[in-house]
Amino acid sequence: MYKVSDELIALGLKRIEGLPVEGFVKGSGPLHPAVMLVGEAPGENEVETGIPFTGRAGKELMDSLASVGLSREDVYITSAVRSRPYKWGTKKKRNGEVVERKYNRAPTKKEIIAHAPILDAEIHDIKPPLIVTLGNIGLQRLIGPQAKVTELHGTLMETPILRWDEEAGAFKETAENYHIFPTFHPASVFYNPPVRYLKEEDWRKLGELLRMKR
Repeated sequence: MYKVSDELIALGLKRIEGLPVEGFVKGSGPLHPAVMLVGEAPGENEVETGIPFTGRAGKELMDSLASVGLSREDVYITSAVRSRPYKWGTKKKRNGEVVERKYNRAPTKKEIIAHAPILDAEIHDIKPPLIVTLGNIGLQRLIGPQAKVTELHGTLMETPILRWDEEAGAFKETAENYHIFPTFHPASVFYNPPVRYLKEEDWRKLGELLRMKR
């Protein structure tokens, strides 16, 4: 199993101090995975379990992996941000009582930058043969803000990716190319059901690509 250094984790935690995020979920998987999956950020379930992609979205992802002959043990799962970004909102209980609670939200650019060195180290050390991005955040973290999953999903790309340059205070393109396969975030099918067909078609294409590589 591959593990990011304690120093990088400590740096990541320090860089998000004072931001509206909670917990810290490490990446998970072997040093030589079949693919690397890059998501957005942990949610409430992941922060509780400490395991990437648990709960409903996790089950959806495991079903997709099984459809191409893979399991959690075969892949490395990580995300652009390692702590749960949240916002406060209200929820009305069945008895009519209104309570405040935390809701998931998309990470900000500042939060993505805070944890950029962790993802950079994972990609550098693991050298994944294929990176599957799950949703817009993971895709844009690697390709740039102009990238949209609705336009690029299901397409195998050979491209430089973005790596955080601390001295320049900016993301810079790598000299080397990586194979990137964008698809939808597993949770997208819950709030946009028509996406399910597109997602399943993407995974069918991914399965074909993996069979060709074997």
